Amino acid sequence: MKFRDYYETLGVARTATLDDIKRAYRKLARQYHPDVSSEKEAEAKFKEVGEAYAVLKDPEKRAAYDRFGANWKSGQEFTPPPDWDAGYEFRGGEPRPDTGADYSDFFESLFGRMGADAGRRRSATPGRGEDHHARVIVELEDAYAGARRSLTLRVPEFDADGRLAVRERTLEVTSPKGIRAGQNLRLAGQGGPGFRGGPAGDLFLEIAFAPHARFRVDGLDVSADVPLAPWEAELGGRVRVRTPDGEVDVAVPPHSGAGRKLRLRGRGIPGEPPGDFYAVVSIVLPRADTEAKQDAYRALAKAFGADVRR
Repeated sequence: MKFRDYYETLGVARTATLDDIKRAYRKLARQYHPDVSSEKEAEAKFKEVGEAYAVLKDPEKRAAYDRFGANWKSGQEFTPPPDWDAGYEFRGGEPRPDTGADYSDFFESLFGRMGADAGRRRSATPGRGEDHHARVIVELEDAYAGARRSLTLRVPEFDADGRLAVRERTLEVTSPKGIRAGQNLRLAGQGGPGFRGGPAGDLFLEIAFAPHARFRVDGLDVSADVPLAPWEAELGGRVRVRTPDGEVDVAVPPHSGAGRKLRLRGRGIPGEPPGDFYAVVSIVLPRADTEAKQDAYRALAKAFGADVRR
């Protein structure tokens, strides 16, 4: 997938104000409109201009795009960084399934089904504020015990001069035991302000787990590599294994090869039912850094033969 420089598409600087962006869009939209332009690629260029405008006119999309956009050039191979949009507060609740717009794969990879305005959800209640949403990163351990943490969200907006500004707000958030990736927490009244005396909208926090040095998450299941010495894997026995909920004794069956999964039922993320924990066998060869250890390896070679590849 190729990176798209939306500023280059509209011919504006990265410091452009909202008025600068609107003027550039109107000019290019007239130039490339399929009904009036005779250029061969007019329709494609018209769509590119519209897509760039959909991002740069929107303070939230523009701020999120600017987070990494300065480090890329048009045409470069591009993959969105993991959790690139985490911590940004967007207007609107969950996106609707169809946007009615034809956007590039690049746009869809960043903003999904939100489209230009499809993510803007308003309640039918007169005067009620707009719902907001944000993707937040929490620790895996929080899912096992629950936690109360301070979260700082970045709220992009245009100032009085039409320049992009980002303010921050900090919230105290309680994540319940058993929370899982992809789940939404609803904070009532923490969305957009109401008008004409109406109630504020809600804030929806989409949960994602921070990358963990030891554990991997798949839905409600959690796994981790468990290093075993060759004799532990072949002879079996019991070993202590660390889980996000503490250490447990795990029975290792004899002849456990590398990659074998030892299942600990109910030791995954809590829930009804809970997930499972998988200890994945990894074989570690101790270094023969003394003469005695080298003799031990020679004894193994003599006992088992050298041609293990057979």
